[in-house]
Amino acid sequence: MSEIIKEPIEKYGLSQKDRPKNQFSKVGIIGCGDVGRNIARVISSHGIDVVMVDINEEHIDMGRKELEKELDQLIDHWGMTAGEKRLILSRIKGSANYNDLADCDLVLESIKSKSREDSVNVRKIIFKRIEEHVSPHTILATNASTIVITELSSDLEHKDRCVSLHISTTTPDANIVEVVRGLYTSQETYENVLKFVKLIDKIAIPVEESPGLISVRLFVSFINEACSVLMEGVGKMQDIDLTMRNGFGLPLGPFEMADKVGLDKIIKWMENLYDEYGDRKYKPSPLLKKLVRANQIGRHVGKGFYTYDDKGNKIASALLERKTYQI
Repeated sequence: MSEIIKEPIEKYGLSQKDRPKNQFSKVGIIGCGDVGRNIARVISSHGIDVVMVDINEEHIDMGRKELEKELDQLIDHWGMTAGEKRLILSRIKGSANYNDLADCDLVLESIKSKSREDSVNVRKIIFKRIEEHVSPHTILATNASTIVITELSSDLEHKDRCVSLHISTTTPDANIVEVVRGLYTSQETYENVLKFVKLIDKIAIPVEESPGLISVRLFVSFINEACSVLMEGVGKMQDIDLTMRNGFGLPLGPFEMADKVGLDKIIKWMENLYDEYGDRKYKPSPLLKKLVRANQIGRHVGKGFYTYDDKGNKIASALLERKTYQI
């Protein structure tokens, strides 16, 4: 019997160098907070590798644990299988080193900051750090909604590859991405970003560069007016929420939505918009300020307009517990 010759098949295939590379095979995200984790989950669920960069390993570990908890909640509500969870987590890597962004096709900044001035300065520093570690062809994007990309990219060497990419994470079914090209953004960058949005099964909404875009400008006005209606005694909080849910088909009423987004975040958006436009409609309601001062900033801390249990389920109205909402 002739000897069986075993030969590896790898040499008959394309070499690693010659294999075709997907245009978006790896995406970097700066920030492991709520928004950054949600975006990482969305992107990785579409077969794209993600590296989440934060300031230290402690933040990264905390972000990883929170992500696992969020995925487990989806499994509990039949929104995902255990196998899908493992696949998503296998594609997400945490790092405190910007060097790990080197082979990313797109890097999305998604940090949390306190004031507009702080937000702009910190983001500019982050963009410069990213530019030092990525190729000139890597797209640089911000998820910020009240800061314009032209301002953030003004000091960069390759301004033409910068774009604003606001991925909505307010509701689970949100499938839109507001795409804003800045003053320097090239047509090639813009078209490639549209391809990326399509790749993650989202609908691209072209938006002219404007602080607040479409979503935030309308959203904060909606919340502010709901607070005015409540303070004037026109209706009770639960009834206002019920009216907007049932009457207009919204998944959440304005106060429920505010608790989910975070009252501190809403106030920051409004203050940024007021600084930009000077319009009183963007002045945060005294009711919002009162709750934020008491650190009752929403669902993630267990209390905002409503009170929540450890799983984020609504228990009661925090305002009714105090039996007053007068200022």
